[in-house]
Amino acid sequence: MKLRTILRHFREGAKNIIRNGWMSFASMSSIFISLFILGVFLLLALNVNSMSAQIESQVQIRVFLQLNVEKAKMTELQNKIGNITEVSKVTFVSKAEGLELLRKNLGEENKELLDGYENEENPLPDSFTVEVYDPRSIAQAASQIEAINKADETQPIAKVKYGQGTVETLFKVTNALRIIGIVVVIGLGVTAMFLISNTIKMTIIARRREIGIMKLVGATNSFIRWPFFIEGALIGIISSVITTVIVLVGYSELVQFSQMELSLMMIKLVTVKESGLLTAALIIGLGTLIGIWGSTISIRKYLKV
Repeated sequence: MKLRTILRHFREGAKNIIRNGWMSFASMSSIFISLFILGVFLLLALNVNSMSAQIESQVQIRVFLQLNVEKAKMTELQNKIGNITEVSKVTFVSKAEGLELLRKNLGEENKELLDGYENEENPLPDSFTVEVYDPRSIAQAASQIEAINKADETQPIAKVKYGQGTVETLFKVTNALRIIGIVVVIGLGVTAMFLISNTIKMTIIARRREIGIMKLVGATNSFIRWPFFIEGALIGIISSVITTVIVLVGYSELVQFSQMELSLMMIKLVTVKESGLLTAALIIGLGTLIGIWGSTISIRKYLKV
């Protein structure tokens, strides 16, 4: 196919979109809504999966000590915890190390919030990080650590924390979101294809006389059909590009706005850099597919050449 012919097809496809202004707008709006919901569900699923992976890889017990526990008592307690059958490793985390870890989690932009809390002003307690051989035995190990504390007259442990059950809950949420997202997107996608099909139908009906003349002067079937394919594809591409920009810009603003609050809760959202390429490829690819599919349905049904 010659370049001049390709440019002619694109020009005619673009003109068709303008000729059917309201129908084209309705088709684009339907695709936009479908893909916007898809983008939101995709980013939500990526973040839930990321948080699940983070929690699963860090299944451990945090043992926070009372303030001013003597070093000898810390060593004794560490040895007792290490002797528990389910425990694989016990790591001492000093209050200074805990402060550095919190500063790291807050990120470069917010780490100055902890300035002035070094040395004696550090409010964090010393702690142990306890890892277990089998994450399913974490509750049993935590129970034995609490028993060790109760058996000690000084009760050097202030709190024992572990996150068993959180991963399973997040996986359930992820699966539910995935199912709901697929159902909603399929429903809206079918609606979008129906609207695009009607848009192409209106164009074919309006240009039926012109198409007949083109056939009389020897135009091939592909020459007549290509502008309608391009019209549907352009509707899908334009809608999906607009959707991609709005979704990613909005998500970027959300990440920046909530970074400090989520960092304090040790939650890290997936960045736009990590999720942008996948999100853009999926939205634009699906939008283009919906546009082409809708035009194909209409051409096969209404364009008799």
